[in-house]
Amino acid sequence: MPERIGYFAGKQGTLAGRATKRIKVIGGGLAGPEAALQAAKFGCEVDLFEMRPTRSTEAHQTSDFAELVCSNSLKSESENTAPWLLKQEMRRAGSILLAEADAAAVPAGHALAVDRVEFSRRVAERIAAEPRITVHREEVTRLDETDPDVITILASGPLTSPVLAAELQRLTGSDYLAFYDSISPIVDASTINMERVYFAARYDKGTADYINCPFTKEEYDAFLDALTGAENVESKEWEKLQYFEGCLPIEETARRGRDTLRFGPMKPVGLTDPKTGRWPYAVVQLRQENLRADSYNLVGFQNHLKFGEQNRVLKLIPGLENATFLRYGQIHRNTYINAPTLLTETLQLKAHPSVMIAGQLSGVEGYTESIASGMLAGRYAAALAHGNTPTPAPRASANGSLTHYITHAEGKKFQPANITFDLLIPLEEELRKKIRDKKERHRIQCDRALEAWGEWLDSQRN
Repeated sequence: MPERIGYFAGKQGTLAGRATKRIKVIGGGLAGPEAALQAAKFGCEVDLFEMRPTRSTEAHQTSDFAELVCSNSLKSESENTAPWLLKQEMRRAGSILLAEADAAAVPAGHALAVDRVEFSRRVAERIAAEPRITVHREEVTRLDETDPDVITILASGPLTSPVLAAELQRLTGSDYLAFYDSISPIVDASTINMERVYFAARYDKGTADYINCPFTKEEYDAFLDALTGAENVESKEWEKLQYFEGCLPIEETARRGRDTLRFGPMKPVGLTDPKTGRWPYAVVQLRQENLRADSYNLVGFQNHLKFGEQNRVLKLIPGLENATFLRYGQIHRNTYINAPTLLTETLQLKAHPSVMIAGQLSGVEGYTESIASGMLAGRYAAALAHGNTPTPAPRASANGSLTHYITHAEGKKFQPANITFDLLIPLEEELRKKIRDKKERHRIQCDRALEAWGEWLDSQRN
């Protein structure tokens, strides 16, 4: 018997029998599997489509569900931070992929990072164990916007196939906005010179799980000169490099000023070197990739350099002079829709309410944000499948604030967004003047968000 959920059309009570419509989920990344599992949990029959391995993408290396293409981090677990708040809401709502991420966690200080292979394996097991989900390994080339018996969740991600992208463009009549995202390099742990590095977490928050590669000023200057002089991968003439500011290639950041990296991915603040008792001039952090701890990724070191140049430049990092790189950094094209123009607060296309957009294609940015989007889409689709009207996530919550941003931002200037406190409802002016401490302000915002989220969840169970 499907569980009791009162938010479907505001009607209280237990859903009896099967949903009147099937749900078609397109995309086996993060948002798609979460949406499929959520909809199945609420009693719906789901068809989950993934084109890999029949057709791959420029960035994926496997055909696995929930493959993490860039880093392996789902961001901070520090209490009263925006990423923590989003995950806390997701846990309380029963996010299935986040539960599997928790189960596949690897040491990462105050962040949630996962063993990629184990995470994907666990997600695949959850899908295989769900009798209401039928998996189709094939490319979808047509959207069923006129089929009265189908609700479609398009969660095909930033690397949506050209055929499906053209189909979505036909459906929306909207131009796409594109930016370029990058993949960080991964190094073989056995080739790291451990005599030149040290384990630490910034300001000793959490456990000391990060390997830190400390630079002197001279080493930093030499590295910066080599980086800015390195040869990039040639871009096609038709490509317009339009990087997402939250994920700039390191060489692009370095060109903005000699100290820019020291205030970004190479920030040494709070990372005391035990050999000197001081913060280094700059630092590169390495984060554990898997449970075996036999590989580490270079945090924030996404780049667009040729592989040979990467091998030369990255070996100038102290401790990596003899490193073997298991994967070099890459850059790939990410596509997303103009959500403020096209989407409702329940992630439905305004012109075609039976079609929903979730994940990075909708304009959210980041692993956790994509899963959260899929979680909401799956719940909303279940409501529609039962012939009811879904209630949007509350504006005061992190989930609601993120969705509010992508559906209410200025369309002409719209860019993808991670969850930040800037998206949440600000405190009243009088309270802001009274409370000067930023951490205390954030705590109050988190308390309010969790209260609103809890009330929303309770309203669905009554």
